Amino acid sequence: MDAAEGVAAAAGDPVPRPPANTRLVALIVASALLMQNLDSSVIATALPTMARELGTEPLHLSAAITSYLVALTVFIPVSGWVADRFGAKRVFMAAIAVFAFASMLCGLSRGLGELVASRVLQGLGGAMMVPVARLLLMRRIRPEEMVRATTWLSMPGLLGPILGPPIGGLLTDNVSWRAVFWINLPIAAIGLLMVWRFVPASDEARPPRLDLVGVTLIGASLAALMFGAETVGRGVVPEWLSVLGFALGVALGWAAVRWARRAPHPALDLGLFSIPTFAVGVGAGSLFRVGAGAAPFLLPLFLQLGFGASATVSGMVTLATALGAFTMKPMTTSALRHFGFRNVLTWNAVVVAVTLAACSAFDPSWPLAAVFVVLAAGGLARSLQFTASNAMSYVDIPAGKLSAATSIAGTAQQLSMALGVTWGASWLAASAALAGRAEPGVPDFAMAFLGAALPPLLAAPFAARLPQDAGAAASGHGRGGAAQG
Repeated sequence: MDAAEGVAAAAGDPVPRPPANTRLVALIVASALLMQNLDSSVIATALPTMARELGTEPLHLSAAITSYLVALTVFIPVSGWVADRFGAKRVFMAAIAVFAFASMLCGLSRGLGELVASRVLQGLGGAMMVPVARLLLMRRIRPEEMVRATTWLSMPGLLGPILGPPIGGLLTDNVSWRAVFWINLPIAAIGLLMVWRFVPASDEARPPRLDLVGVTLIGASLAALMFGAETVGRGVVPEWLSVLGFALGVALGWAAVRWARRAPHPALDLGLFSIPTFAVGVGAGSLFRVGAGAAPFLLPLFLQLGFGASATVSGMVTLATALGAFTMKPMTTSALRHFGFRNVLTWNAVVVAVTLAACSAFDPSWPLAAVFVVLAAGGLARSLQFTASNAMSYVDIPAGKLSAATSIAGTAQQLSMALGVTWGASWLAASAALAGRAEPGVPDFAMAFLGAALPPLLAAPFAARLPQDAGAAASGHGRGGAAQG
């Protein structure tokens, strides 16, 4: 983006998106998604072993997951402004370096406090890494390339969940849980080299002054809400403190919305929600991600605590979800071209809910091969929903609004994934407490999977409100198959 385009972008006017080698840029910036997804999947597999060695309960160690996700949600709102001010490529490379350094610190942690602090720093890097990676790509594509670009962007990222469970299990069982963090270091080094060599730089856009009041209110609200969600019913802090966290988060969130409505250049651009495709992509997509975010937390625990499987076996079985997701990616363009965004987002949300509810039927008497098949089917449905909701969020966004859109969408995505972990853990803990069990049993996991199925089911009516031709320029639906795969 040259200087003239930067001024227009800062003003919010549409900016022509320059042509680019979509696949090359998408594959390179996807190194960030690969590293983030690999990190998320390996820690879930290693969770029981980490809890034993650090002297804490597995449910309490979910703080190591949610603290990272909370940090993402707190810092993502400012990522678009930072990318415009200092240059997207420069910020992206710095974020990869911070993420890698924090990963090294995670592997050196000697207690839960050190691990959580390192995960917060990792979250800061991730907050600047993934949204800015998406921004680098979205600024270089045309609407009809949206689905193809989103597919290419997410396919390398899916290698994280595919490689993560078996690698995490093997490293945990044969080396140490600490090694699951250190595998980020070579990935970061390769990613930095590729970005430096092949991704073109863009000029700073000279954005308006940062809305410090808005950013502070949003960050404090999200942090307070996640503190309440993470600690309620866990016995970590007094119950009144958890309730206070929820109340403070709601109050600060209300203040942030009020401020955004009157600030001249708000950190939270509520005007974007007047675009129906963005509103549904973010809203319905967030509900879907709450359920999808609970599954990676519940499955490894269930297989190890309920089935008595080792971390290695658990990792190999949960690999099925990622394999299903990877298999779906090449078929996503055809599905959207034939059925359109509205039908895919509506009916596939129901399919996602059914596949999550099916996990409640798992029992130690099940052959692991049967569990593998069910998880693979769930991976197919979730992959289609991820790509469709991501693409839908950006199909009608003017280029000058992309920074604000990626910040809001990124915040919503990470908040919903964080809530997913908390949602699943809360159902699990509540079921065990009601039954008087000190440790979660098979019936408690069944209840947790049923709870995880509810949010995706609630997403279907929201998607059904879209017009039939929503996103047709990107999907090619009803236009003679114009979209490219």
